[in-house]
Amino acid sequence: MSQIWFITGASSGFGLDLALLALDAGHKVIGTVRSTSKASDAVSAIKSKGAEVVELDVTKADTIADVVEKANAFYGGIDILVNNAGYSLLGAVEDMKDEEAQLQMETNFFGPLRLIRGFLPTLRSRSSTGTTIVNVSSIAAQSPYPSCGLYSASKYALEGLSEALAQEIAPFNITTLIVEPGAFRTNFLSAVQKTETPLSEPYRGGPVEHLLGMFDSAQGKQRGDPGKAVKRVFEVVTGTGEAGGLKGKVLRLPLGPDCVGRIEGAMKKLQSDWDETREVAMGTDFD
Repeated sequence: MSQIWFITGASSGFGLDLALLALDAGHKVIGTVRSTSKASDAVSAIKSKGAEVVELDVTKADTIADVVEKANAFYGGIDILVNNAGYSLLGAVEDMKDEEAQLQMETNFFGPLRLIRGFLPTLRSRSSTGTTIVNVSSIAAQSPYPSCGLYSASKYALEGLSEALAQEIAPFNITTLIVEPGAFRTNFLSAVQKTETPLSEPYRGGPVEHLLGMFDSAQGKQRGDPGKAVKRVFEVVTGTGEAGGLKGKVLRLPLGPDCVGRIEGAMKKLQSDWDETREVAMGTDFD
């Protein structure tokens, strides 16, 4: 069954690959880019396959309503909202300015929140055949690294929102899916932003500087195949293919062996903390 996808960040990476995959499968796609002129190659690639393209900067709150209205006008609504647009701010938390932190949250959290609110009436009206909200998070939400404090916080917030949202909209036959990629060979690392403030002296030679160096050297060497990743997302959303049996059964979709390993490590740490503190936690009621 052909469905209508609204995919943010369709200019590159997962967004572009997912848009092309959905179009090749016979679906309709509305892709967003921040600038059609700067993303002309991507725009041409998806428009040549029949996609509609809308300019959208998710940090500009006053434009969201118009974009939602324009998107709904193309095909009478959408069936799948994919909140994919985002970026990573790297550096020591102490070195991050308020403006940098605010922009990180505006892009990775408040942008998706506004689009969810804007499209929910449409998704609800079309939910007789099943509609879906896909929020692209990151393994960094479950397993934060030094240097990724604000990025992890923005994705952790998105996941918390998604968990509550999933319960609120399940009665309307709307499914929520959190996608948690590990490291995939996209342009993600080349597009990261580092703090305007150079790494301050106390953090030099420590874990923050070490991780920043690792990220610099990892670009173009990531093991993850983005084509395989978006195929898994497509299958879970549409209930087709190898991963189709997971449709409606899982809230989270981890992607990549590195993601699985880090999540399993985070789960062990959580269980360890739980085991150590359970007795203390249980003794806090009134006598």
